[in-house]
Amino acid sequence: MPATPQADAIVLFGATGDLARRMLLASLYFLDADGFLPKDFRIVATARADLTRDAFLEQTHTTLAERPEGVDAAVWTRFAARLNYVGADATTAEGAQKLKPALEGCKAPFFYLAISPSLYEKVCISLAAAGLATDDTRIVLEKPIGRDLETSRHINTSLGAVFDENQIFRIDHYLGKETVQNLLALRFANTLFEPLWNNLTIDHVQITVAETEGVGARWPYYDEYGALRDMLQNHMLQLLCLVAMEPPADMEPDSVRNEKVKVLRSLRRFTRVDVQAASVRGQYTSGVVGGKSVEGYEAERGEKTGTETFVALRADIDNWRWAGVPFFLRTGKRMPEKRTQVAIQFKPVPHSIFGSASTGDLAPNRLVIDLQPDEDIKLSLMNKAPGLSQGGMRLQSLPLSLSLLRTYEGAGGRRRIAYERLLLDVIHGDATLFVRRDEVDEAWRWVDGVADAWAEAGLRPKPYAAGSWGPSGAFALIERFGRDWSD
Repeated sequence: MPATPQADAIVLFGATGDLARRMLLASLYFLDADGFLPKDFRIVATARADLTRDAFLEQTHTTLAERPEGVDAAVWTRFAARLNYVGADATTAEGAQKLKPALEGCKAPFFYLAISPSLYEKVCISLAAAGLATDDTRIVLEKPIGRDLETSRHINTSLGAVFDENQIFRIDHYLGKETVQNLLALRFANTLFEPLWNNLTIDHVQITVAETEGVGARWPYYDEYGALRDMLQNHMLQLLCLVAMEPPADMEPDSVRNEKVKVLRSLRRFTRVDVQAASVRGQYTSGVVGGKSVEGYEAERGEKTGTETFVALRADIDNWRWAGVPFFLRTGKRMPEKRTQVAIQFKPVPHSIFGSASTGDLAPNRLVIDLQPDEDIKLSLMNKAPGLSQGGMRLQSLPLSLSLLRTYEGAGGRRRIAYERLLLDVIHGDATLFVRRDEVDEAWRWVDGVADAWAEAGLRPKPYAAGSWGPSGAFALIERFGRDWSD
């Protein structure tokens, strides 16, 4: 296979949108500040808005200035020289043609579609008609890729008619987070964990993605997808794959992604009976979040709807490593706090030698991986409690922490935007942290099974007050299997 050429430009579609302004342009700015952008790398921003280049530069500078890091004058001068804006409707061949002058001399640009997935097919056809889609170009897609397996396959087939699979980079920004990548280092760069990473020593795994925000004005999109398709199908299943996959032969893109696909194929399919015992749907009602009263989802929506804003379920992986180990997944809007966390609960010691005084103190080890709001990895270990005691040794659980914030505090570091890592990988053609087509298919196949089982069982969302941890059934679900949520 020939070497992948380094990209020499990005064409950012949907450049006036929230994602492009707050995340993508900021990420490119910081990559430039740190010297990671190639010398003559160009940034071509495009959208339907009729803006001059100067007006777009002013908007971009204003958005960057609102960040805590501020704007460095020298970096901005260099960054602004790279940045151009082209007002065009890229869903037409005529619109795509308008991009060509801004890319003159560029041999390997990549196209970032920060636009509605409904426009992916039209943009790809337009790029091909304008002669911009060549063997050296790449295309980056934001989720969601479809609403189910059928629509996902349609989108991927349309992309495949223009771009080869190795040119398509399906992005999940969670995979750009330092702590997610550190999970790979933790598992496969330390002899301590991998021998214990199985059903002999691990009792269960919890993955939580909790958001304090409501749906608000995003309800036209959210009402079509719901929590199952919006969060669980991509972010949460990607985290599950990284926890559960077998050691890859190396860090080559296909080596890593092959192991993730095996996990998805091993997920036990849900039936009508399963969903009633092992899943919960919820929808937030009015309540209090962060000390403020907030409306319920149906009030934001303007009418009644059966869309879930909360999902909790038990997933099982039917292979030798994980047989019998439940994976408890939950995600929801209007939760009490913003949290993305993976908790690996180990089994208790088989026998305590420390006497009755320590019986209530002895707790199983737990590895907690926090992705947000703080990036941290904590391993709780049992330790002798300081001081004297009668009736035996007193024990206490203490954490060993790999906090990125504390480790690099005062070292001139800053918390990177997850998109920085991913954009840099696209520039260099490294697809390790991106999702392959068969991964998308397998994830949708499993999620469609959950949705179909809900429909067959007539399982509707249960109400929960905004500011709570979901419906009472979510607690009953995990307690039914003899566990508790890691709150």
